[in-house]
Amino acid sequence: MNNPLREIYRDQWLLVVHKPAGLLVHRSPIDPHETEFALQYAREMNGGEYVYAVHRLDRPTSGLLVFARDQETAGILGKAFMSGDVRKRYLAMVRGWIPERGLIDYPLRDEDPFGGDAEGVAREAVTRYKRVATTEIPVAIEGYASSRYSLVELYPETGRRHQLRRHMKHISHPIIGDANHGRGRHNRYFAERFGQGRLMLAATGIAFTHPRTGEPLELECEPEASFLQVQSIF
Repeated sequence: MNNPLREIYRDQWLLVVHKPAGLLVHRSPIDPHETEFALQYAREMNGGEYVYAVHRLDRPTSGLLVFARDQETAGILGKAFMSGDVRKRYLAMVRGWIPERGLIDYPLRDEDPFGGDAEGVAREAVTRYKRVATTEIPVAIEGYASSRYSLVELYPETGRRHQLRRHMKHISHPIIGDANHGRGRHNRYFAERFGQGRLMLAATGIAFTHPRTGEPLELECEPEASFLQVQSIF
């Protein structure tokens, strides 16, 4: 099988790739029978040498994924992610016309990865957003004569599990294709129209201080073809 990862950046310490939707980053109890992971493909791109995943990217989310090529770099960068010193940008398609910009400050409880109820103390969760475009299509999906959608940039300031998906649901603008937090009728419409029901969430930008040189590093990438296909309604 061809390597599904696309190289975005490489130096002697880092390997940054684009991960397609549907690929797990590493082995997980969520799907114990899965045999293909971004980690193994990144190792293949690294000449067979081990690489270290320094952050998460959900299976249905596509986009930028950062690996460290040595353990020391992984430790430094991992702390930067944990402390919020890494700036991330996502692109999402959501139901309805979202306000032009806004901030969602809504604490979230830890979410059961197997789909159970969230438990524990709610922790701070903050997401900023900026609307990019809106569209209205002449299709009745939820009782209205037409259906409205927004393309929005999301900037998480904290890193809670499924934060962006849960925050979009909280403000009644769920992400298209989100099976757990979205709206089934809209998800089914797009799955039928485009022949695939992917989550319309893509990590398109990341910026941080290089862990070894101290220089600012800003990387971005365009969403993959399956995302752009659905985005074509705008």
